[in-house]
Amino acid sequence: MQMQLLIGAGLLLAAIVFSRVSSRLSVPALVVFLFVGILAGPEGIGKLSIDHPYVIELLATIALINILFDGGLETNWKDLRPVVGSGLLLATIGLLISAMLVAAAVRYLFDTTWLVGLLFGSIISCTDPAAVFSILRSRDLSLKAGLAPRAELESATNDPMAVFLALALIELIKTPGASLWSLVPTFFLQMGIGAAVGLIMGRIIPWTINTLDLEQQGLYPPLTLALATLTFAIASVLGGSGFLAAYIAGVVANTRRFYHKRSLVRFHSGFSWLLQIVMFLALGLLLHPSQLLPIAGLGILTSAFLIFFARPASVFGTLLFTKITAREKWMTSWLGLRGAVPIILATLTLYAGVAASDLIFNLVFFVVLLSVLVQGISLPFVARRLRVTEPLTPSQMHHAQSGALLSSDGKLTDVIVPLESPIVDRTIMSLGLGRDAIVMLIHRDGATLIPTGRTRIEPGDVLVFLAADQEMERVRLLMQS
Repeated sequence: MQMQLLIGAGLLLAAIVFSRVSSRLSVPALVVFLFVGILAGPEGIGKLSIDHPYVIELLATIALINILFDGGLETNWKDLRPVVGSGLLLATIGLLISAMLVAAAVRYLFDTTWLVGLLFGSIISCTDPAAVFSILRSRDLSLKAGLAPRAELESATNDPMAVFLALALIELIKTPGASLWSLVPTFFLQMGIGAAVGLIMGRIIPWTINTLDLEQQGLYPPLTLALATLTFAIASVLGGSGFLAAYIAGVVANTRRFYHKRSLVRFHSGFSWLLQIVMFLALGLLLHPSQLLPIAGLGILTSAFLIFFARPASVFGTLLFTKITAREKWMTSWLGLRGAVPIILATLTLYAGVAASDLIFNLVFFVVLLSVLVQGISLPFVARRLRVTEPLTPSQMHHAQSGALLSSDGKLTDVIVPLESPIVDRTIMSLGLGRDAIVMLIHRDGATLIPTGRTRIEPGDVLVFLAADQEMERVRLLMQS
């Protein structure tokens, strides 16, 4: 047991330390985690292997639930609203077009069946927002309005779509004679139930957090983890898409106010990264590099087909009748990086005993790796050549440690609460402060308090705000109304 803990901690530490190299090369850190796993794997220097299919499948499911819930929880609905139509089209019609094109190429190159080709195409056609935005942040790159939110929405919503198609195609492959058209009503049923459960749980989660008065603040992260998992489970039991439900629950919850919101968002972001690290390390331990060499040539060809033809064709075909410019369509195509979800889905096919699962698993790894390296490293260059960049806004340039984005003119301001102020006896959370205003401290009766969302304001309190001038004007009006 001690040796396993030593090895596990060492792998995790090595992956995190080596991730610093990835930021300098504009390569997502997950690639580094994957290579650390390969080095420690059965054909690497570590000679380690994993032979617990159920554990890997369970870990993959838990990782997907929390990655999608975290993605929803960090989604700003106001930014997404203008691009909902185009984003959802890309996540559904666009994914289908890309999957079918890739399926045709794989069937020709590897002499597989159409179902196997469609399975591979469905798995590899979903994009990864974490890979895209980690590169944009590391290179201080800001894209024109609409591009980044559209890529975020597409990446988050095409994951449940890809999961549905992959799991359905696995069943079709394992059940000879089943009809492909049977997927159509099943799709609408699963998406409908998943969306409904997500909308309901997105309201229940904040209500539960605000209603329960837990004695220990450290109990709130486990509470939200349990609620996110419950959301997935309820939707799945009812026959819906649990992954879509988890994402929508996060989006809806983020539109509402609840106690410890900032700290909970930070926790889920960190926990999501931990799950991705562990997942990529585990996947690296599953790989046999010697099996990749025979398909290296065709793997490069498949990757090139996906990056330079299938992805652009799906974007231009889906957005044909929109007002989006050709430059923005090309940039949207290049933002379609592959990441954690395709490899996780490939792992599920491996342990489901699907025909040609070894080929799918190895080829998915190959395509994801090249997609991240080619598109990831060149992303800033392509964005500038297409002239779709814009100067960073002050809020993008200044990221407060609290997790809120504050304007560069944000400053500390002391405000004394009058005796008859309408905010007396109200909680900090109920003030409805925007993202550009934080109550940092409260001076009360000679003592200094660090407030939380539940802290109630008393007459004579001195509230120390970190906020922009325009936000402070709104606060002063609130105190006098």
